[in-house]
Amino acid sequence: MARRCELTGKAVLTGHLVSHSNRKTKRRFLPNLCNVTLQSEALERAVRFRVSAAALRTVEHRGGLDGFLAKASASDLSQGALALKREIEKKAAAAS
Repeated sequence: MARRCELTGKAVLTGHLVSHSNRKTKRRFLPNLCNVTLQSEALERAVRFRVSAAALRTVEHRGGLDGFLAKASASDLSQGALALKREIEKKAAAAS
């Protein structure tokens, strides 16, 4: 399983661990990933994602999963999230 947020695309970064003597060794900066179950109001079902803590705050700020996916760009989303976004858009188009 990749260490990548399924909603924002936030992934592992690399850099240096710098000691007191200024010696540089490689290190990895891992995203703070959480396994969460989010509710979709449009589809009336729960969906499981592996998202970063920052993405979870953004989902809450934008008014839930449906609001977040409506504003999210397709390049950042995982395959599962992109399929869910299309499913929500179809349901919204059929309702109007």
